Amino acid sequence: MVRKILMVCLGNICRSPLAEGIMRSKLGDEYLIDSAGTGNWHEGETPDHRAVSVARKFGIDISGLQARQISTTDFEFFDLILVMDESNFRNVTALIEDEQHLSKVKMILADRDVPDPYWGDESDFELVFELLDLATDEIISQFEKL
Repeated sequence: MVRKILMVCLGNICRSPLAEGIMRSKLGDEYLIDSAGTGNWHEGETPDHRAVSVARKFGIDISGLQARQISTTDFEFFDLILVMDESNFRNVTALIEDEQHLSKVKMILADRDVPDPYWGDESDFELVFELLDLATDEIISQFEKL
């Protein structure tokens, strides 16, 4: 059985593509990892060049990913939807039509937001990478317990 995980941030060019790349680098073929944004401003674009650069520093290539907006069909398809912050959580859960899908949506960091590095510099992207790297380790650890 393939587990399907969707990473979600605001525009799908910074945090969620990083999370997708990190998670893909750690998991095997029994997982399908994707990412999306709550907005459509960057649809079809590749990730922010700073996200690509930071991922590359850690041996991960996200340059071929393309931004897309989350859709209601994602709630049926994905087993787990991980959002980057409270605003993303509210925007994603507002799209839910079937109450059963609510349990699929989780904050990637249980106790805090992943800061949006878009208005920062590469060091902000490095911090986000580190947070997501730790978060994905914890998520994988939880999968192994199931």
